[in-house]
Amino acid sequence: MTLDAPRLDNKICMVTGATSGIGLVTARRLAERGASVVLVGRDPERGEAALATIRKSAPDATLDVLYANLANQADVRKLAEETQTRYPRLDVLLNNAGGMFGGRQLSADGIEMTFALNHLNYFLLTNLLLPTLRATPDARIVNVASRAHKGVELQFDDLQHQRRYVGWLAYKRSKLANLLFTYELARRLADNNGANANGLTVNALHPGFVATNIGARHGFIPGILWRAASLAAIDVEQGADTSVYLASSPDVEGITGRYYSKCKPVTSSAASYDREAARRLWEISAEMTGL
Repeated sequence: MTLDAPRLDNKICMVTGATSGIGLVTARRLAERGASVVLVGRDPERGEAALATIRKSAPDATLDVLYANLANQADVRKLAEETQTRYPRLDVLLNNAGGMFGGRQLSADGIEMTFALNHLNYFLLTNLLLPTLRATPDARIVNVASRAHKGVELQFDDLQHQRRYVGWLAYKRSKLANLLFTYELARRLADNNGANANGLTVNALHPGFVATNIGARHGFIPGILWRAASLAAIDVEQGADTSVYLASSPDVEGITGRYYSKCKPVTSSAASYDREAARRLWEISAEMTGL
């Protein structure tokens, strides 16, 4: 942690996908700055290991870990309910959990896994936690997206890739969905005076090509090939930089509906600014999640 890093004392930050990779590094760095950090993961053993890792560098940090399979909507609802029961406020919701899948898989809800985990997870958890976020002054929603969103559009007649599944294409479209959701949420908050009333903001980011195991975890690419490709990747510390920046920096206070890379605002693809596509995706997502 640099000496000029902003302090986050008395702030409560939730990080999903926080038991490994850039999620774990992000959680650790927020804890080092004094935040109370709620880690979200799937596996209790990995959760305890993550807590132990963070406590090595932030021994006085207030930490909690909650467990949920975020591709499962019942788990997401349980997580939101548990969060609202335990915490009267939430200063940062950092949607980081995601995955790449080599073959077409279905979630417990019968939804294609990439769409369920990478998009509907963000959509449902954020909407369920909006009352708590709205009640917290200057709260922030941070969505980890990717530069991979470029070069594709959503196919609304086949959002779940039933006709033909290509893992990389499914991933790219899920990351486009992250941006469409971010921009649409920012508009809806402003329209309802949500952001203006209490300072609630939402932004997205590209972390960079980071040396994690996301590409090999679910058979997206053979492990040996992913490791070879990762030789050109940045490390997880660098990969967490923009997540930490958007969660903590005073430079972005009050800024909403933007996309960042290397801690700077950048332009996303033309397709990501399609308001009609964003509205349509929102409505379909609300129907699929029962909101």
